[in-house]
Amino acid sequence: MLMRTDPFREFDRLAQQVFGATSNGRPSAMPMDAYRSGDDFIVHFDLPGIDPETIELDVERNVLNVRAERRSPAPEGAETVVAERPTGTFTRQLFLGDTLDTERIDASYESGVLTLRIPVAEQAKPRRIQITGGDSRRQIGN
Repeated sequence: MLMRTDPFREFDRLAQQVFGATSNGRPSAMPMDAYRSGDDFIVHFDLPGIDPETIELDVERNVLNVRAERRSPAPEGAETVVAERPTGTFTRQLFLGDTLDTERIDASYESGVLTLRIPVAEQAKPRRIQITGGDSRRQIGN
């Protein structure tokens, strides 16, 4: 369903724990959970404090790109005393399998969590195949 091909993700996670940011100095990638429930593939992204207007989703050739921005709540010119919450642009890229219907993705944002519902494509769903008996072959040959 979901192909994870980012070999540097664990390295970035370790760097975030040690240095507070990813190895390239940008804010960390958004954490996610993904699972299949019935005929839907569900993905949850943690995006606390994000203005929903800054969230961008696009799909191109089974690659889903998620982009969101968290701005500093301090007004311009304010003296910052402590700034521990990351700000800036957060991005995540998912490689979706051919078995998912990328034309019908549903997205919602509630309580700081972006939830995507991606239906399993009809051609990927299991289906029952009718088996004909020996009698039907005889009728065709007659």
